[in-house]
Amino acid sequence: MSKIYLEVLESKLSERDYQKLERIANPKVQQFIAESCELCNPERIFICSDSSEDIAYVRQQALSSGEEKPLAISGHTYHFDGIEDQGRDREVTKYLVPNDDSLNKTLKQIEREEGLAEVKALLKGAMQGRTMIVRFLSLGPANSVFSIPCVQCTDSWYVAHSEDLLYRSAYDMFTQKTEQSELFCILHSAGNMNEAMVSVDVEKKRIYIDYTKDTIYSVNTQYAGNTVGLKKLALRLTIRKADKEGWLAEHMLLMGVHGPNGRKTYLAGAFPSACGKTSTAMLSGEIILGDDIAYFRSIDGECRAVNAEAGIFGIIQDVNIVDDPLIYKALTTPRESIFSNVLINNQKPYWLGMDEEVPKEGLNFSGEWHEGKTDKKGAKIPHAHKNARYAVALKALANVDPELDNPKGVKLSGIMYGGRDAKSYVPVQESFNWEHG
Repeated sequence: MSKIYLEVLESKLSERDYQKLERIANPKVQQFIAESCELCNPERIFICSDSSEDIAYVRQQALSSGEEKPLAISGHTYHFDGIEDQGRDREVTKYLVPNDDSLNKTLKQIEREEGLAEVKALLKGAMQGRTMIVRFLSLGPANSVFSIPCVQCTDSWYVAHSEDLLYRSAYDMFTQKTEQSELFCILHSAGNMNEAMVSVDVEKKRIYIDYTKDTIYSVNTQYAGNTVGLKKLALRLTIRKADKEGWLAEHMLLMGVHGPNGRKTYLAGAFPSACGKTSTAMLSGEIILGDDIAYFRSIDGECRAVNAEAGIFGIIQDVNIVDDPLIYKALTTPRESIFSNVLINNQKPYWLGMDEEVPKEGLNFSGEWHEGKTDKKGAKIPHAHKNARYAVALKALANVDPELDNPKGVKLSGIMYGGRDAKSYVPVQESFNWEHG
């Protein structure tokens, strides 16, 4: 490890964590961690490897810190984001654009040096008294042509735990990569938190994307769409990378559909958020590869596809045993799952549109909740948020495709498109016959 970075990091790392970091040869990784440490000033740094011991420690700390709490079913936990931190915040999510470059004016943006100064001022000292967790992850199957190495530094055990369920741990891949390896870097701090372990400085929330350095900054927020940098934030970087390199990064589901004589056909599906990507990918009798982000490459003359992710961060509203039996089973049986921004009563989660009687009181994203409770504007607060979520690993599902981690992906045979205009457009507008349709 470089002596320059050693001086910054040695007082923050245990001997074991130092040894784990020393195994990574890429100086970009060391530099990013050292600069993040200097800026945020954590009390200590935890380097998370791929070991079951390290991953279990992250989950245990998510509970010990109070960012997550246990539910009655084994493996299930819940987390609350602040009442004003319930979704992606487009107003404060901006590209950092250098003076000599320009982006489409429809994209939220800020001059790069101005934006860096602003977000770094908010991050300065933000981790004081806390642990900075360093996660090494891969977008796409590890050690494949699809792989994009990612390193995230965060002071949120909830964020670090969510990444275990949603992405492929890739510390070992980082130890094998050369010094010239490209990577995405994400720095996040929850900022000041109250006794409920919820970010409070929402007016100082910032999510800035430095596309010139493939780096993402996020501060004063906990909602996973703003903080788990590999989600939609990294997709913005990946789209640019794919465009330059001649492949595709898309907001699409991937599923396998069974046909006659044992045929399995892989399809992608492009629907906007909350239009049924997850429910479609989880159709009974079929198999799921992914529900959100897919990469496509031409390999040996075929269009090959992979799921960039390894889990589901799904909207839980209206999930029920009749329409979504596979998802419902996953959410009501023992396995590692995180519920966010639902109602909790007697260690059980309740969400909007579920087929059960909802208690008149409990705990939710607004704190102690009772039927009829209003917010500061006088509007009634529902028992659960419409954007309440669940996080679960795909490998925990009975219908996951065994090709999930195939380094060459799967052969894609078709793409479906959908949207919110069901009253205007029928599902199939033109076909040769009923079977074709």
